[in-house]
Amino acid sequence: MPLVALAFGCLLLRDGHAARAAKPRLSASFLTFVNWLRFRLRAGSGVIAGASSSFTAARLLFLTAASTDASGSRTASAEATPESSPESPAPAENDRGFGLRRRTEPPVPSYSQLLAQISDGGVKELVLVPSRREVIATLSSGERVTVPVFADDQQILRTAESAGVPLTVRDTRQQEAMAGLFTNGALVLLLIVGLSLLLRRSAQVANKAMGFARSQPRLQPEGDVSIRFDDVAGINEAKEELQEVVSFLKEPDRFTRVGARIPKGVLLVGPPGTGKTLLARAIAGEAGVPFFSMAASEFVELFVGVGASRVRDLFRKAKEKAPCIIFIDEIDAVGRQRGAGIGGGNDEREQTLNQLLTEMDGFEENSGVILLAATNRPDVLDTALMRPGRFDRQIVVDLPDRRGREAILAVHARTRPLADEVSLAQWASRTPGFSGADLSNLLNEAAILTARRQQRQIGNDCLHDALERITMGLTAAPLQDSAKKRLIAYHEVGHALITTLLPDADQLDKVTLLPRSGGVGGFARTTPDEDVLDSGLISRAYLRARLVVAMGGRAAELVVFGPSEVTQGASSDLQLVSRICREMVTRYGFSSLGPQALESDGGEVFLGRDLVHTRPHYAERTGRQIDLHIQGLARQALQEAVALLEPRQALMDQLVDALIEQETLEGETVRAMVAAFDRQGSPDPDAAGAPDRTADPVALRS
Repeated sequence: MPLVALAFGCLLLRDGHAARAAKPRLSASFLTFVNWLRFRLRAGSGVIAGASSSFTAARLLFLTAASTDASGSRTASAEATPESSPESPAPAENDRGFGLRRRTEPPVPSYSQLLAQISDGGVKELVLVPSRREVIATLSSGERVTVPVFADDQQILRTAESAGVPLTVRDTRQQEAMAGLFTNGALVLLLIVGLSLLLRRSAQVANKAMGFARSQPRLQPEGDVSIRFDDVAGINEAKEELQEVVSFLKEPDRFTRVGARIPKGVLLVGPPGTGKTLLARAIAGEAGVPFFSMAASEFVELFVGVGASRVRDLFRKAKEKAPCIIFIDEIDAVGRQRGAGIGGGNDEREQTLNQLLTEMDGFEENSGVILLAATNRPDVLDTALMRPGRFDRQIVVDLPDRRGREAILAVHARTRPLADEVSLAQWASRTPGFSGADLSNLLNEAAILTARRQQRQIGNDCLHDALERITMGLTAAPLQDSAKKRLIAYHEVGHALITTLLPDADQLDKVTLLPRSGGVGGFARTTPDEDVLDSGLISRAYLRARLVVAMGGRAAELVVFGPSEVTQGASSDLQLVSRICREMVTRYGFSSLGPQALESDGGEVFLGRDLVHTRPHYAERTGRQIDLHIQGLARQALQEAVALLEPRQALMDQLVDALIEQETLEGETVRAMVAAFDRQGSPDPDAAGAPDRTADPVALRS
């Protein structure tokens, strides 16, 4: 309210000259508004004597604007107040001003009326406030009114003296000075606070911009890493190699005493899910040192130079915590070969790699900072990154063998209740090629199925269902008895029967008609030979057996339904056959083209190799011969599959009937039925027209 009054007062002062010139034209409504505003100002203070200077100044401004005549006479201004003007109507009791209801208050006497009341004895006491140019009068009725006076007014003093009215002079300059000082101090303080907040906000924005170039590694302090080597199973060879790294961190003096240099970097190489990250955490847990971990993709950003800055910041933090371990996962994201791929150039990734090479080669001797990195693509890494002095050791973390898988299952089974019927050794044999992550997922899926079925222990049935869910997908709705279901049954029985008949093929585990997600109507699952997986040596006979088994489904459709009723159900089998045949001809030398490798495992252009490395290294004529040999191997496998199934069509019918009835046949059941059929009179494969498996496949094409 004081601010509003002052604002209106300033406006009236600005237009004061116009108001004095147009006094006869002042309307009654304007005078009513001025009167209302005076009353509101006086009412808002409660006690007029304590009214603020802003109220008084506004009131004087309004009085001056409303009552000053054209000649500027001060006496007329004091005499012609709105209350005494006959042109000013008395305000009504319920009159509203600007939407506000006005309180009813006693009329304020004018200056001349106040002098008259003093002379008549109607005033008990006077308080003169020179700084405000007003006098506060206490009337005989006990009311207190405030009347403006002139500066250095002597008349009211003489009148009060002659009437014997007590008059007190109140000096408010000190209070007003203190109030002004307080107001100015508050404004200065507010300004300081505002500037402080603005500067702090600016500093935060600047720090955020600078922090964009800083690394954000996940730091686990010393002793916070709870993983130990006992929690890592199935990769004993890698653990033995890494034990020395732990010794370097625990007892560096033992190695430096004999002149040994602590390895600056250790590269963990292996397929996904084999436990490379787990090994790195186990090293930090065994050594009891801080562990910094980052993904290589976190270094590379849109802006050039950010990755290099983050590398510098990471190694600076690591040196402050030395001895410690830095682990960079998937280092091939920044460590790929420089100058390769389409475009090449010195982009952000290459600058990050250059800074990483500098930091690794710029370590102080025996600084106690060891860099661990993991990748599953060592072939695309830059040669400068792989040299000794940067990554001194490369440790292969391969897929576990059967004993390793059993140990991994035992680690994950510590916190899961297994039924007595579950044999970890048996399940280790059923999961060849599984990584540690796959085995952990197997037990987790089995535990979920156990909880869903409201069982207390994980049994073989849940493990079976979990294995099929992982390898084949979710189970779909069972097929209804129809011609389609019978055709699928013959197709799967063809695979299962040939797998059982060929001695070089994998062992049949089960055959089922239960469909899976992805359009799989059924499948015959086999268990690969453990010796082949462990040694990595694949014989020609084993590959030929895989070709015949893959052609078993197409051969069964040909034998039972004829060439006109063959379906596309063997499309995935044909893709497998084409891949195996091409590898036999172009990589393994299993053809009449001779023992030569015509193709290699070269990566794509975007995986860190040049365009020239993707071109074939043989002539077009050789390419046509390769295609002919691939076609010959595929036809030979199909002919051999047909030759095995034709004399055993009755056995196929028995197996199909049993499969349709039970929907799933175990491998032992199929082998028992085949043995019983052979005892009744097994046909001679050579008499049935089986082709010679040693013949040249090119001669067999038709």
